[in-house]
Amino acid sequence: MHSAAATSLPIVAIDLNQECVSALLHRRRWQTRHRRITHAKLLDFFTNRSKSLVAMEACGSAHYWARVLMALGHEVRLLPAQRVKSFVQRDKTDAKDAHAICVACQQPHIKSVPVKSQQQQAWLMLHRRREQLKKQRIMFSNAVRGHLSEFGIVLPEGFERLCRTLPDALVRVEEAGVPREVIEGVQCDMQLIAHLQQEIERIERKLAVICKQSQLMLLLMGIPGIGSITASAIVASAPEMLHFASARQFVSWLGLAPAQTGTGGKTRQLGLSKRGNSYLRCLLMHCARSLAQHPERSRWLTELMQRRPRNVAVAALAGKLARTIWAVLTRGEPFAANKWNPCEGAAAAA
Repeated sequence: MHSAAATSLPIVAIDLNQECVSALLHRRRWQTRHRRITHAKLLDFFTNRSKSLVAMEACGSAHYWARVLMALGHEVRLLPAQRVKSFVQRDKTDAKDAHAICVACQQPHIKSVPVKSQQQQAWLMLHRRREQLKKQRIMFSNAVRGHLSEFGIVLPEGFERLCRTLPDALVRVEEAGVPREVIEGVQCDMQLIAHLQQEIERIERKLAVICKQSQLMLLLMGIPGIGSITASAIVASAPEMLHFASARQFVSWLGLAPAQTGTGGKTRQLGLSKRGNSYLRCLLMHCARSLAQHPERSRWLTELMQRRPRNVAVAALAGKLARTIWAVLTRGEPFAANKWNPCEGAAAAA
């Protein structure tokens, strides 16, 4: 990720909104001018303007406009929204938001967000649709359990267990003389759940096909515990690994590194910071849990689980997976099992 260092180009800070765009034109010696531009006239505005540094928050349609403005010859910097927020003074308005973006883009310690391609955004759309469908499936499943619990039928939690026990539950409902409207409503909900499940499986098959066509995703799928969903999400969400100076930076970007607090020269480590991309962090934690449940897990993980609580060991394994992902993508080499478990490899050679 590139540093937002000072530049000699004139700065145009824009705050993208639904109705119009707030632009702050910055010149030398903090001479600024605020303008409101409609979305229809935004392209003409930058087409007729000389090469400038355009700063935006990395949200909404920022990646689309970044690609368009870069094609026009402008330099674009996308800034993390949480970093810009600290520069907003007093009341929040569009003009002050644009002013905060202008100030934040000139701070050398704020890293800019790499611009995503159209293909990356298309892959991420599949992941977002899958998560949305899963939420809807949970919503309808909980509704079915709640409706039947009002008539004394208690169903287990979990989608698969619900599908297994529901036919017998409907038989008991009919035998208990429950009104027909309840049974028809539950059957309608189950049809919707089945349709949602089919769509989720279709998206997962689509992601599996995409992974077979991408060399980077195939490299990631060679790592233990990494499947097609996690591999495609990492390649679509994360920037090029060369933007991270070390594996620890990538782990910190995912929020898997411990937070720190300190004063007076004393530093104390806390739990996981949980900053950054929560979706990737969740997927890596799921991968770590699957490895922790595997009967043939590594000796390192087994000894760690004996010393520390299970959740702590899982979080440490997720951090190790993130470091392995960084190493595989930066070197462009397949996963090496002897580097994953060096102690076991030495013991086998002896």
